[in-house]
This record gives sequence, structure tokens and C-alpha cells, in this order.
Amino acid sequence: MKNNKWTKYTIDQLVMICNEKIDSKILNKFNYVSATNLLPNIGGLIPAESIPSSRVTKFKKGDILFSNIRPYFKKLLYATFDGGCSNDVIVFRSKEEIIPKFFYYLISQQYFIDFLTASSKGTKMPRGDKDAIKKFEFYVPSRNIQEKITNILSSIDSKIELNNQINEKLEETAKA
Repeated sequence: MKNNKWTKYTIDQLVMICNEKIDSKILNKFNYVSATNLLPNIGGLIPAESIPSSRVTKFKKGDILFSNIRPYFKKLLYATFDGGCSNDVIVFRSKEEIIPKFFYYLISQQYFIDFLTASSKGTKMPRGDKDAIKKFEFYVPSRNIQEKITNILSSIDSKIELNNQINEKLEETAKA
């Protein structure tokens, strides 16, 4: 019999929050991520306008990046490349219990964003409370169910991206 049981985990049990630093001199506008070049509503990433001269947080392909400033903007990215990011971006790295892309889909849900917003500290530039984040709980299925769910959602994401590209081309053609 397959294990279809869903188990409750805290975020701290599922991922590590990475703090390893790298020299920003090795980065460029395409592999540096900040709250400024992450787009709202999980809209992706645009090239950075500038790169700081200080050390920044390192991330790896497969990590999940979340802008910790004003979390209600839903600035979230599944990293498809290695790079560096500002200290205002949380780098989540999956542990064995969870597939990275599945975790990405979990934290993109509105109830997590609402929790993060409610537990934020500060008024003008509220930041998510990392201690509260670590204690947030999710029910997670077995890895084989995670893979199935992730494959379905990734397929839908790919179709949405293709449709967006087609729409952009149609708009360009119409303007011409």
C-alpha cells in the first residue's frame, strides 16, 4: 500500500533559512535578486538596476526566494539559477521531507501570505517575523504525492507562461 498520509510539519522542519554570504562582485544584473527586482504577485524577476558593493546572501538553483519586506506583495521566486540576493530576501532551502518546488507552491498560497502579513513587524516597511515563519505549520503528503502535485502545477504554470508569451506577441503584432 502506498503512503498517502499527510503529516504536519513546521516550516523549520521542512526548510533551512540560508544565510551564507558571497562577494557581490561575482554577480551581475541577471543573478542578483532584491525586493526591488522581484515582481509582485509572483510575477517573476526583472534584471537588477544595481548591485551592492557589499557581501550578499548566496542562493542555489532550486532554492525559494521570498521578499521579506511587505510580504503582502507576494514577491516570490523559485530559483532556476545560482546567485546572490539582498538581506531583505529570505532564502529557503528544502530539507529531505519536501520537494523544493512543492514548498514553493505551499508558500505561494494566500493563507501563508496572510499569516506572514499579520505577523510582520514595522509599519512603513513591515517585515516578516522569521521566528513566526519557522513555526508556521503545513500538512505535507508523501514525496510521491508531492511529485504528482508538483508536476500538475508546473504543467499549468508552463501553459500560463506560454499563453502570456503568445499574448505579448499578438499585442506587438497588433501595434505594428
